[in-house]
Amino acid sequence: MRLTETCVFEIFGRFHFAYRYRNFRTFTSPRPAQFSCLAVDPSGDVVCAGSQDSFELFVWSVQTGRLLEILSGHEAPISGVAFGNAGENQLLVSSSWDQTVRVWDIFKSKSQQESVRVHSEALAVAFRPDGNEIAVCDLNCRIQFFDPVSTQQIGIIEAKADLGRFRREDDLVSGKTASKGRAFTTLCYSADGMAILVGGKSKYICVYHTKEHVLLRRFAVSKNWSFTGMTEFLSKRTNTEMGQRGLMDLDEDDSDRQKLSLPGVRSGDMASRHFKPEVTVYSVQFSPTGQSWAACSTEGLMIYSTHTEDLFDPFDLDPSITPASTRALISGPSRDPGRALIMALRLNENKLVAEVMESIPVHDIALISENLPDKYVTLLLNFSALQLENSRHFEFYLNWIKTTLFAHGQKLKSRSTTIMPVLHSLQKALIRKKEDILRITQRNVSNLEYAQSVFKLTLEAGNSASDGKDSDSVDGEMEEDEED
Repeated sequence: MRLTETCVFEIFGRFHFAYRYRNFRTFTSPRPAQFSCLAVDPSGDVVCAGSQDSFELFVWSVQTGRLLEILSGHEAPISGVAFGNAGENQLLVSSSWDQTVRVWDIFKSKSQQESVRVHSEALAVAFRPDGNEIAVCDLNCRIQFFDPVSTQQIGIIEAKADLGRFRREDDLVSGKTASKGRAFTTLCYSADGMAILVGGKSKYICVYHTKEHVLLRRFAVSKNWSFTGMTEFLSKRTNTEMGQRGLMDLDEDDSDRQKLSLPGVRSGDMASRHFKPEVTVYSVQFSPTGQSWAACSTEGLMIYSTHTEDLFDPFDLDPSITPASTRALISGPSRDPGRALIMALRLNENKLVAEVMESIPVHDIALISENLPDKYVTLLLNFSALQLENSRHFEFYLNWIKTTLFAHGQKLKSRSTTIMPVLHSLQKALIRKKEDILRITQRNVSNLEYAQSVFKLTLEAGNSASDGKDSDSVDGEMEEDEED
């Protein structure tokens, strides 16, 4: 059962079926409260929402919809909540404009909490997937990292320079001055926890390394110059004899009349015929496999992916490893399928790896999987997960996955955090294939039931017709006897 949740800036939260587009459950608070953030625990049994006006956290049960707890302690609007597993403890972390981040242990001791000062208004918070780190964005455009158990600061990233400059058409100051007060407002860890994705009131989305605290990549979400905030510098082309072109209302008869916007209005005067929306990133999220991520912005929903079909990315390559030498080991006189598989994985060409794996007999899969070196196990599992979705040899690759996991299960368990994206890819492929097979099976069962019903109706119609003919022949014989 897949669900989606919504509650931002509403007085109640809603759960929806992702497939049926129906409201599954509605969560309400005992008194009116405007919710600003939402989080669901990893098990899907508990949902928590932060309030913007009462400064409280509300915890509900997903199954019953009953309010379990009201957590108070913040002194300003709550900007973010997140669940995480820190060892054996399942914790809840919340960020607020009161310059604090609070860690709650709501499952063991409901009154236990730890407060962490971030020395600026906290705008977003996120748990690392393994639960050993918390990341917080503040108004000073800093990303701070804390240990959830000891609440000690681990590191900090000064991201002000990476935010970029923001300038409206009607600003009389430079982009550097106009960018003050802007910061990143959303963040998300990658599946392995080695990278963090941040976005906010800027046209850029940044990816940072969580250990080295350096910028890895910066993406521009839009090139649409009709948005406000795309220009970084003051352009002389917008200067006229009567002032800035952005301050002039050219739609009216008096072209020298200036616009007078109300204080606090960000999206423009609603009485005007048009206004330019500001370029903003509302939310970012990594996929469970770690191979793609999505961003919701003014431009729309954008999905970025690292998966490309024609990418040549060899692994531990040397000059003696070529496609020709690899094929010689599976079809030549000196046949060695185990070595050929290792060479194909080092070349990292999908077609060659599929050709080598499909040439190996089924009874040799267990032996080759046991003798496969540990550094190639992740590559084999990742490729097998990809083939489950695209290949028709479903049972064959499923046999490869099963034998590999049985042979290297203990070693993979010791580094479970690093192979989490691969396991998520396997789970995703299996769920999709299960749904496809179930759909085909249900359709076949319906078709067989229909064919059986049609066959029974045809037999009944034939039997009734033969009975009618027999009765007519009997009546005819009786009439002939009577005439005689």
